[in-house]
Parts: sequence; C-alpha cells; structure tokens
Amino acid sequence: MQKFIHITDTHFVPPGNLLYGLNPIDRLALCVADVNRNHADAAFAILTGDLAHKGEPEAYAALKRELDKLVIPYHLLVGNHDDRANFAATFPQAKFDENGFVQYTLEMGEGVTGVCLDTNEPGKPWGTFCETRAAWLKATLDKLGTAPVIIFIHHPPFKVRIRRMDDISLLEPKHLIAALEGRTNIRHMFFGHLHRPIAGAWRGIPISTLRATSHQVALDFVIEGRIPGSHEPPAYGVCLLEEDQMIVHMHDYLDRTHTFLL
Repeated sequence: MQKFIHITDTHFVPPGNLLYGLNPIDRLALCVADVNRNHADAAFAILTGDLAHKGEPEAYAALKRELDKLVIPYHLLVGNHDDRANFAATFPQAKFDENGFVQYTLEMGEGVTGVCLDTNEPGKPWGTFCETRAAWLKATLDKLGTAPVIIFIHHPPFKVRIRRMDDISLLEPKHLIAALEGRTNIRHMFFGHLHRPIAGAWRGIPISTLRATSHQVALDFVIEGRIPGSHEPPAYGVCLLEEDQMIVHMHDYLDRTHTFLL
C-alpha cells in the first residue's frame, strides 16, 4: 500500500493579514502538525492549487516556511489565484513543462504515475486547458501507454451544480477531453478549487476533492452570481493507493469531537 496526503486551496496571504476572518497560515500550520504526528509514513503530500490568495511573494514565502516543516516531501500545483512567476521564484524545486506550465509527472508507487496539470489563466477566476497544455498531456499519456495514471488538476472539468463555482470551473474542457479520450488507465482524478468534500465519477473516471485548509464554499444550489461562503472545518485527505483500489479518507483535522470505543 502507498499512502499520500491531499491538501488543497491554502489561499495564503502575507503574514499579519486575515482572509474572511481566518488566518490561513495558522490553519495550514495545524494541518502540517497533524500530518507529521499521524502520517509521517506517507510518501508525499500534494497541494492542488490556489496556494496563495493573490499570488504575492510574501504569501509564497510564508507558505514555503510552513510546508518545509512537513516531514514528508511535497508537490505543488497552481490554481487561478496563483502567480506563476512569484511561485517559481519561491519554490525553485517546482517542475515546469517545456512551455512554462506547471505540468509534470510523479512516480507514486504501485506502478502508478501521477500526472499534474496546470489550468491557470492569469487574471481569470476560471480555468483554461489550451491545445499546448493538452499536447503535453497527450504525449505524456502516450508515453505511459497502459500503465495506471492518476490525474491532479485544480479546476474541475465538469459541473457540480453550485452555480457560481460552475461558472468559474474549467472553461471549455474540450482539449482535456480529447487528450483523455479512449484511455482506460486513468484510475482517479484529484482536484481543488471547490472548497467542498465531493466525490463521484466523470466520463468513467473516479473523482474527488475536499474542503480547503482555508475558508469553505457552502453547499447551496440556488445562489447565483456570488460564491456562498462557509466556515465549515478544514480538511486534508489521507489517500491509500493499492493495486486494486484507491481509498480517500477526508480528515477534519481541527475536529475535537470526543472519540471512544464502540
């Protein structure tokens, strides 16, 4: 079995600032401490974008200080709130494809390869996956052949019926769909952006995301034009990868509910 940790939407702001009344730095620090305490045997952590809220250098510097406290390696994606240049300046270990997109592969164990994608469109809240990015994905998947693959992406390429979030998900996912067409070896797609615990399937691919370490999006199918916010508890995912299954435990790491033996 291979264990890894899924974290998303940290939305860091420069130290000394709050975001929607919360301190994103403190909330990630508690997440890191919980992972170190309970999951030091994980192979790595992966963060699926919106690392900083406005992409400031000071926010990325603060994020790096917290993530460097992890006792396990970590890997990063960018989301719509991120700035590629400031991100690259702060994280010199970040991986880019030949066109400057944050796209790369990740050996995950159990013969599985993670394929990490970049949907950032500078200055826009929605995601884009252009022909250039799709060509990299197609070439990468062609090279992997029938070996099992897990996709990591920030913007979901499908609707979840939370209206304003659907407006700013992946815009026109046709190039992504074309690159994935006919592939039967995509075992899972992890995504971010939605700040909610969501699981299901899209075009036959199992999908999941979870609540952010920062603020949340409320479960509301009626509100239009604005994002319904929430201060539901933050979470991270404990992902258990085996040859014949993938299990994702969504852990509310600030929950202090008393536990007992049944």
